[in-house]
Amino acid sequence: MRIGILGGGLQGCCAALALADRGQSVVLFDKNQSLLSRTATANEGKIHLGFMYVGDPTMATARVMIEGALAFAPFMQRYVDVSLKPVTTSTPANYVVHRDSQHGPDVVGAYLTDVHRLIVEAATGRKSAYFGLDLSAPPRRWTSSETARVFNSETVLAVFETPEIAIDPEGLATQIRARISDDRRITVRLGQHVVQAEAEEGGVSVTTEHAEGRRIDRFDHVVNALWDGRLVLDATMGYRPRRPWLHRLKYGATLTLPEGRELPPSITVVSGPFGEVVTYRDGRVYLTWYPECLRGISAELAPPDWPSHPPEPERSQILRGTVTALSGILPALGPLLSGRLQDARVKGGVIVAWGESDIYDPTSQLHRRYEIGVKSYGRYHSIDPGKLTLAPYFASQCADRIVAA
Repeated sequence: MRIGILGGGLQGCCAALALADRGQSVVLFDKNQSLLSRTATANEGKIHLGFMYVGDPTMATARVMIEGALAFAPFMQRYVDVSLKPVTTSTPANYVVHRDSQHGPDVVGAYLTDVHRLIVEAATGRKSAYFGLDLSAPPRRWTSSETARVFNSETVLAVFETPEIAIDPEGLATQIRARISDDRRITVRLGQHVVQAEAEEGGVSVTTEHAEGRRIDRFDHVVNALWDGRLVLDATMGYRPRRPWLHRLKYGATLTLPEGRELPPSITVVSGPFGEVVTYRDGRVYLTWYPECLRGISAELAPPDWPSHPPEPERSQILRGTVTALSGILPALGPLLSGRLQDARVKGGVIVAWGESDIYDPTSQLHRRYEIGVKSYGRYHSIDPGKLTLAPYFASQCADRIVAA
């Protein structure tokens, strides 16, 4: 069959690889001049094991994240043909309970323990699936003396050690681009803005705009793997969401620590409008602080054309505000304020999620990320991945569905 895949982010690239591996001919569209150039590389790269979602006591979000996390590395090993060893990974994440958290240390600790049980259950028979790491040890709560040595005791109530890691999204993107370029079953069309999809007898037509004008292509199946443009394209097919949604613009900062400086621990501050520190083993650190880095919210079907890189003085405000806030939790970051912050890179992307209130609201749907996945309408398939973690998992589901059809 001839399959059209709309969107060259991680979800679209994974779907293209999975379908090509199944013998299908794929045309991959993206409006940018390079695959994986925007939100796919503007994040911390966390491969979630479900520990973040204490706001969902049903555990439904944790369950789907666990499945995605355990499928991530095996997918890349099979389809991208890499062991992921060339891709830099982070130190394991420590979950930090802030004094203003929506949930206290006992609730967070009990939730992490419950999630760990689900992880052990899901990992049975595939124990090396999560990047070869041993997931058998439960989350460990730091002692009071350990916490006091590393964290600001006035803001941190508890710290829990987990095996959860992040991968360098830019390093992974480089590997995937090379793999797609070498695959003769995949044709890549860059600089193509997808404006419409329309069901036809025996297939779906796709209209794109590019420098030379408009073009219409017909496919046996079409996969809508767009990110912030997914809802708009679904609407051209007559499918509009029946629940509220939000597009949020969030930035993060990446910098390299001076040689010889001790690496800070990777931390995720829960739960509510906080942030995280992701420390990669090569000395790079990714920082984000929710109130400072959140720079736009839209409930429109399509968000504004927000810039990936904020202009000055906004860039410097984001950077200094983020480091200042996080150093109030992790004092080791304080010296960065007197260093060369101008060398840091600030990049952002759109977060697309169901809900009508932000994460400062404990009842917000943004604390629950399980109502996502592949929706098929005949030969048209729309994928809502929710998080980077789940892109390979849903790509395999979508490919299997198309081939079976």
